[in-house]
Amino acid sequence: MRLPRASGILLHPTSLPGPHGSGDLGPAAFAFVDWLVKAGQSLWQILPLGGIGPGNSPYMSSSAFAGNVLLIDLAELADQGWLDTAELVPATPFDTHAIDFARVVPWRMERLRRAAGAFRDGATVTQREDYARFCVSQIGWLDDYALFMSLADHFGWQDWADWPPTLARREAAGLATAREVHAEAIAFWKFCQWCFFRQWHALRTYANAAGIRIVGDAPIFIACQSAEVWARPELFELDENGRQTVVAGVPPDAFSETGQRWGNPLYRWSAHAEEGYAWWIERVRATFELVDIVRIDHFRGFAAHWEIHASEETAINGRWVPGPGAALFEAIAAALGPLRIIAEDLGVITPDVEDLRRQFDFPGMRILQFAFGSDSSNAYLPHRHARDSVIYTGTHDNDTTPGWWASISEAERQHVRDYLAIDGQDIGWQMIRAACASVADLAIHPLQDVIGLGSEARMNFPGKPSGYWQWRFDWAQLQPRHHELLASFCRLYGR
Repeated sequence: MRLPRASGILLHPTSLPGPHGSGDLGPAAFAFVDWLVKAGQSLWQILPLGGIGPGNSPYMSSSAFAGNVLLIDLAELADQGWLDTAELVPATPFDTHAIDFARVVPWRMERLRRAAGAFRDGATVTQREDYARFCVSQIGWLDDYALFMSLADHFGWQDWADWPPTLARREAAGLATAREVHAEAIAFWKFCQWCFFRQWHALRTYANAAGIRIVGDAPIFIACQSAEVWARPELFELDENGRQTVVAGVPPDAFSETGQRWGNPLYRWSAHAEEGYAWWIERVRATFELVDIVRIDHFRGFAAHWEIHASEETAINGRWVPGPGAALFEAIAAALGPLRIIAEDLGVITPDVEDLRRQFDFPGMRILQFAFGSDSSNAYLPHRHARDSVIYTGTHDNDTTPGWWASISEAERQHVRDYLAIDGQDIGWQMIRAACASVADLAIHPLQDVIGLGSEARMNFPGKPSGYWQWRFDWAQLQPRHHELLASFCRLYGR
């Protein structure tokens, strides 16, 4: 489905300002929507909304359906009467420019537990009815998720395959006993999801009313230590004991000489096909209940994925294995109709990947930072762009544009100067202008580039397991010229 010509900002909610250690769905999120409107933007692109996994990555969530409970606005829980405002003041102020996960996670989780207790003991009839309706509406995933999270906490987050056999194999008697023993913990996780979904829908409604559409992100893979893999192991490449035999990743590339061994379980596509891709249809449907446009991460994995034996320490020794191809997206389209999907078609792109994307009219991605240093045939150069694409200066996996500029060779910098007819003195904005001028239907700009930040503000470095996903901004960094320039570019280039 072709998307109208537009411009937007890439910013995950965790990067928003706020007093509670990390960005959330509170007042700063609504204020950011107002800023987007003032800047002439009509898109807000985010990263996956699921819970974080190893390395604090949102791409290794414990559920394909649940929201990140760390995004819950604690102040709203106080407004509901479930927290005292004094409980929201940290003993020592949190860092305003980086998330200290080791400190923030337990602090926030403790307050969520207090709020859940207050809700249990003193919720109004209206609140209880709304909570009950939510639990019924999400029963397809919520019960398994809440039990999984309760058991994972109880067993110290060891692999679910190491749980007692009655639980690892999901025997009915064992599950019934666990639900009784862990009833309070199960109620806590359901309460958190109810709060997340309430708050997120309020934010999305506000954004849509202001003319801002949310661009979400659907990771192709999920974590092995997740509710869905535990609940439906037959849909994943696991052995009879629930152990991974092969894992996901990508071969060596520009990001890593040894490739990227992500470690996610691979799908048993034959099992998905046998049930008409019902699991995937439900996943896509649920994602579109949260956002307006979906960027599907690692789209090439649907044509063929890089399979690595679980015993391998790197991604060097792997092989390409065919994916479901068109059959999956035909099933999704038949069930859900035309959808606004962006295909993340970066990396090793072969003709079958391009054919699959074009067959369903999914726009692809173009990254300006990848455009320079070779010759005029580079597909990322603006004169090679197609209208059915999304242009970025860089993504969450790239360095910021000022950081990239400082790291490239002088020859590559001269190529940028010559091609764009610039001096490179304000490279972030010069690249943003080039993106806005592109024929690509959508142009998305990381907020770090708008502010002009260096490598210290990089969101992620593929292949590095720790030290990322931490960046935050504060309002003092946004100056009037920032929204004025963005708005002027939208007028000038028809966005």
